[in-house]
Amino acid sequence: MRRRRAAVLMVIAHALLLVACGGGSSDRFTAARGSNANTNCSGSCADANSFLSSSEVEQVVSQAVAQAQALNTSATIAVVDRVGNVLAVFRMANVLANGDRVVTIDSQAANGPITGGLEQLQLPVTATLGSDALAAIAKAITGAYLSSEGNAFSTRVAGQIVQDHFNPGERNQPSGPLFGVQFSQLPCSDFMLDASNPLLEIGPKRSPLGLSADPGGFPLYKNGTPVGGIGVIADDFVYGLDRTITDTDRDSDELIALAGSFGFAPPAQRQADRITIDGKTLRYSDARYNAISPSAQNPPALMLGVDGNLLSVTDYYNAADGFRSGQAFGQPGSGIRPDAGQHFPGRDAFVFVDQNDQLRFPPQAGSALSASEVQTLLDQALAIANRARAQIRRPLGSQARVTISVVDTDGSILGIARTRDAPVFGADVSLQKARTAVLFSSTDAADFIDNQPNTQYLTASLMPSSQVVLADYVNSVIQLTGDANALRNGIAFADRSGGNLSRPFFPDGRDASGPGPLSKPAGEWSPFSTGLQLDLSMNALVSHLLYLLGVNATDVAKNCVGVPFGGTSSNAAPRVANGIQIFPGSVPIYRGNQLVGGIGVSGDGVDQDDMIAFLGVHNAGELLGTVNNAPQAIRADTLTPGGQRLRYINCPQSPFLDSDEQDACAGK
Repeated sequence: MRRRRAAVLMVIAHALLLVACGGGSSDRFTAARGSNANTNCSGSCADANSFLSSSEVEQVVSQAVAQAQALNTSATIAVVDRVGNVLAVFRMANVLANGDRVVTIDSQAANGPITGGLEQLQLPVTATLGSDALAAIAKAITGAYLSSEGNAFSTRVAGQIVQDHFNPGERNQPSGPLFGVQFSQLPCSDFMLDASNPLLEIGPKRSPLGLSADPGGFPLYKNGTPVGGIGVIADDFVYGLDRTITDTDRDSDELIALAGSFGFAPPAQRQADRITIDGKTLRYSDARYNAISPSAQNPPALMLGVDGNLLSVTDYYNAADGFRSGQAFGQPGSGIRPDAGQHFPGRDAFVFVDQNDQLRFPPQAGSALSASEVQTLLDQALAIANRARAQIRRPLGSQARVTISVVDTDGSILGIARTRDAPVFGADVSLQKARTAVLFSSTDAADFIDNQPNTQYLTASLMPSSQVVLADYVNSVIQLTGDANALRNGIAFADRSGGNLSRPFFPDGRDASGPGPLSKPAGEWSPFSTGLQLDLSMNALVSHLLYLLGVNATDVAKNCVGVPFGGTSSNAAPRVANGIQIFPGSVPIYRGNQLVGGIGVSGDGVDQDDMIAFLGVHNAGELLGTVNNAPQAIRADTLTPGGQRLRYINCPQSPFLDSDEQDACAGK
């Protein structure tokens, strides 16, 4: 539990509150959902009018400010559109009432503070330095990027699904299903766009801190479709997460953000608390709509200079622009639009475009794959996705909605496509997954990691402390496997396989066991310090933060790996330029026994992601006869390090909407 929270009375208290308000269908709850109260969208509601207007952005901020005032606390609020354009950052006047302060990154570990990674960093908040804005932006982006017409996820949901146990706090349970997703959408990513050019409003835009697991971020909806997100940091300015979800917290960040979403809340049947994973219900919010102050439901006009001020954030938002309108998702101006049958006829596919409506990632030839092969791989994966039964969407029986990336053996992007209404986060993540599978399946994976500069950790005051030698991770893999050629022998690693080695317990879910060789051990691990995943990108992420704090004159280059401490450019080939990912959903691609690329999928349940990637390659191979999945003899599931067999993929049972086939991946 975080320091600023106190456990409140449990179910009985909530029931009494609901009765006092007239029940869950009271006018207040209906008003909170606004135009979403009676919608039943499932992927096709977004149109040219699906965006936040400037006046609506101001309304969202005004409601949040009024709630903070009712709580007698200070807050910084950010609003973004669905592709991450920052539409407003507002710092209340009382934030600096007692002088300069800091945002502290702290996972609130039960056994005392963890050091290493981003843990315990104190980011300054002054009249000219907006670290509070960075936290608020990350939360807003998370609420927007994780959500769709089929699911509404908050930062509290993110915190539930990225920890070392699922559910958090339950011993001897495996890690969260999206373990590691927090280190995506990074500011150093070569896929994510930035706002250094204010005229470039296409997305997806990067996040200064990746995805957030800290309660206080929600999606915003209009007429059943997500149009953006709100993020809030308030009170003690701790950027953390909820370690214990067996109680109910009173979290000022969350209540203020929930108030901001009043009138823009998701349809009730799309909220995360209507969705289960592994039989466990997700947690949307501990704050309740009946706790929102009446003053926040009908707030007075916001008084700039009195209530607070808009706050500029370098390369994210210019306060001189005022409250900005967002982009309509699915229209060319958002950077994502229908393929319209150009490359994927009959698949209802969507593609990424630039400011001139030209494709950013059309199918193209690589060093071994032809453009036709890339197109067929994407097309066949889209076909599987359209047949697949979604895990995280409502209504039940919806199609899986995902983004699919194909890469070359050097990590170059050969093509990206997505299905209708796929959550935005899956774009960068699918690329991370594809690249990770290729890197770890390469015969020079160990050499690539060995040759990267040391990772520099920092003290709370942002001064250098200890260093991590990345080659130590390779040595740990060698020690566990007993194979001196580990990560050099061409064994095919899917992302599920590498993820097995990246948990703080190996095997995952057995608390008495030691860590995987690519993970920090229990007691040193946290969502802010994971192991190789963060350590590969840590220097670049710090470089970006130092740029925003005015220490570095230039921003970090678009390659998260290979940046020396204090530098802004990478010395590494861009093989995993947006960082690696460690939860399932990718496989390497072969021509016979030769590695020729990788495919990554993200946006739905991880088993669905696995299946779409694996069967996409298999079916493309059946059509073309020139590509295939890794031969079974070289797959990572032939390995038994420490007596524990690694997993390659895991496909869901009865996965299709149009077939009663039970095990679609068996024997392939």
